[in-house]
Amino acid sequence: MSVATAIRPDEAGEVSPSEIRGFYPLVLDLDGTLLRTDLLLECALQFVRTRPLRVFLLLWWALHGIAYLKQQLAERAELAIDLLPVNEALAAYAQTAADNGREVIIATAANQLLAQHVCDRFDFAREALASTAELNLKGRRKAEALAKRYPDGFVYAGDAAADLHVWRAARFAIFAGDDAGVFKRVKALVPVEAHFQRERAGLIGWMKALRVHQWAKNGLIFLPMLLAGVLLDLNAWLACTLGFVAMGVTASATYLLNDLMDLQEDRRHWCKRNRALASGTIGIPSAILASIVLLGAGFSLAMLAGGLPTLALVLLYSAATLTYSLYLKRVPLLDVTVLAGLFTLRLAVGAVIVDVRLSAWLMVFSMFLFFSLALAKRSIELTRTISRGSAITAMHGRGYVPADAPFVSTLGVSSALTAVAIMVLYLIHEAFPSALYGHPELLWAAPVLIGLWLGRIWLLCTRGQLNDDPVQFTVHDRVSILLGAGVMCSFAGAALLR
Repeated sequence: MSVATAIRPDEAGEVSPSEIRGFYPLVLDLDGTLLRTDLLLECALQFVRTRPLRVFLLLWWALHGIAYLKQQLAERAELAIDLLPVNEALAAYAQTAADNGREVIIATAANQLLAQHVCDRFDFAREALASTAELNLKGRRKAEALAKRYPDGFVYAGDAAADLHVWRAARFAIFAGDDAGVFKRVKALVPVEAHFQRERAGLIGWMKALRVHQWAKNGLIFLPMLLAGVLLDLNAWLACTLGFVAMGVTASATYLLNDLMDLQEDRRHWCKRNRALASGTIGIPSAILASIVLLGAGFSLAMLAGGLPTLALVLLYSAATLTYSLYLKRVPLLDVTVLAGLFTLRLAVGAVIVDVRLSAWLMVFSMFLFFSLALAKRSIELTRTISRGSAITAMHGRGYVPADAPFVSTLGVSSALTAVAIMVLYLIHEAFPSALYGHPELLWAAPVLIGLWLGRIWLLCTRGQLNDDPVQFTVHDRVSILLGAGVMCSFAGAALLR
């Protein structure tokens, strides 16, 4: 009796590994299987991240064939193989198989140069079969190569419909994907040795990736309406709400694009490595598609909210954000200046939507306020860099070194005090003389409460107790919420009480 006929799957369509271990070699795919990412896309993103115009070079290479494109990228892209997210359960399974004397190899459509580097990362992998500049080892080609190499049979671990050709040639299957339809087809083709369910991001995972909590920043869009005394105008509320959502979905799209450009830096970061894209929970193709859809939705809503002027500002916001993600965030001080400008741009969007004049005092106040908050974020990052490493090593993905920490803190606190001073000057020179407020004396609470809030931010920052993102901290901090509500009430009371 042959080995193949001696082994029977159980009623669930799966076979106990103990029954077949050692009989057939274990062949592992890489993209989406052993690795929770795609090597070709990783290389492409790394190749164009600092020079976006290189995308035209990618198109030129693609005209020569996908195998040629993979070869060119593998030779040029600086990919950190050791940081790539791994299907840990499958890797442990393969290690156990190798420890028990079973042959384990990698067979992938990725280029041979990269596949060999991945193979070197894992002790259990004996060798790697992969694509060359002339041959794309995928689908039928991979099936033919493995059938020729292992005429007595092999076990193949894959994740997608493209692997069905290989499973047809295999004795047993290991499924490491998340497509129930593909898994059903696999079970109809060949007995399943093991199933490693791929973790999906789910709604909560996507909300975190889209930074929905950061939409709170877009509340600034309503501020010009508040200061202009049109709180009772329903049309203004509707238009600002549309603008709020437009900025939100546009910002979420740019966050995804930022994460795509920062995959390697995020994987080196103590906290960001757990993000959905960096960890492989959300795939690169899904993130690219989502960002395109969200940008389209954001631009459409901006047009509805305030016409061409609003759309122009949202386009400017998108361009500035992407430029920041690609380059400016690596330039010390310029990075935080751009962040402050992006916050201030939200005020301009709100003013354009409700067609009111935006106070120069308010614009300057906004720049200093958010300049201080951006510096607070850099300060806490520097503090954690110092606690984890060298005193001269630069932060990953940033242009700061730990020696900059005292300067960053001093500049941040000075900017906070300047913001409060500008708020006082605004009240004296513009708010009080205007006829917008029936009881302008109520506005004196605003600079006091804002000063307390900024003081609290920097106090916690120097203690190392502040979250990496001061805005996220503020949204969840009860004291900050109460102080913010107090500022809003002071302006609303001054405007509405007659």
